Amino acid sequence: MRVLMLGAGALGGYFGGRLAQAGGDVTFLVRPARARALAEHGLRIVSPFGDAALAVKTITAEALRPGYDIAIMTAKAYDLADAIATLRPAMDGHMAVLPVLNGLSHIEALQAAFGPGNVLGGLAKIQATLRPDGVVQQLNDWRWLTFGELAGGDSARTAALAEAFRPAIGMVAQAVPDIRQQMWEKMVHLGTSAICTVLMRAAVGEIARAEGGVAFMQGVLEANAAIAAAHGHSMPDSFMAQYRAMFSETNSLYATSMLRDLEGAKPSEGEHILGYLATAAARLGVVSPAHGLALLHARAYENRRAANRLPGG
Repeated sequence: MRVLMLGAGALGGYFGGRLAQAGGDVTFLVRPARARALAEHGLRIVSPFGDAALAVKTITAEALRPGYDIAIMTAKAYDLADAIATLRPAMDGHMAVLPVLNGLSHIEALQAAFGPGNVLGGLAKIQATLRPDGVVQQLNDWRWLTFGELAGGDSARTAALAEAFRPAIGMVAQAVPDIRQQMWEKMVHLGTSAICTVLMRAAVGEIARAEGGVAFMQGVLEANAAIAAAHGHSMPDSFMAQYRAMFSETNSLYATSMLRDLEGAKPSEGEHILGYLATAAARLGVVSPAHGLALLHARAYENRRAANRLPGG
């Protein structure tokens, strides 16, 4: 199986690097500067599961042609339009696109661009970063890549991808028959975490220790579960019990990448996650003022960032 990995950053570099290390046929679609750095230094990974320095295949956008089986997309949601445009020269009616992005709004955009049958669903559970020196560093033992057919069930292409990743160390890749359900479960969890930590500008434990904090977070959780159920994806009792407990943990340091982006004066995925949920809540009649407030907060932040008025700007 020939895999095209869009980017060699934190996620793409880690998952693609582990596939290359295991002997998989993977090519990294990167910008010229990253291609030069990879040619000179190799793809370097620092990880609790073992470090690696790998010679890898790269290609830049102007040289891209068809000939791949699956393209794995790990861009931020706000870079989706550019990623679609970059990928078009490789689309040949055979290659499938596996997006590993937060949220759900990217699925419709990709299906409109490439056709419903050419888009898979995917999830990543990993904490990793691309260091300034170009090294991909895995930050803890999270290492999961999950994917499947959006229409449900199993397929030869998802089974082949799982088999390609099977010998890779430091990660677990799994093809599942219910990827939409799992994507909605992540959306409920991530949406709740993002709304609460962005509005409060605090980690879960810091919110939970404040009077009314637990009730606030659990109320947002219930609203997001109602949104998912209205889309045909009810949350299992075990899921709700797990996340009610998580959003009650007073010592938790858990915060979202969206909060880190805001605190780091970076672009955020607010429109793609908070906007999606706020629109769905309004359309479905789910009463949750926090949804609209979180989206307003993110939009105001983006306006301030665009005006270069953030602290330190």
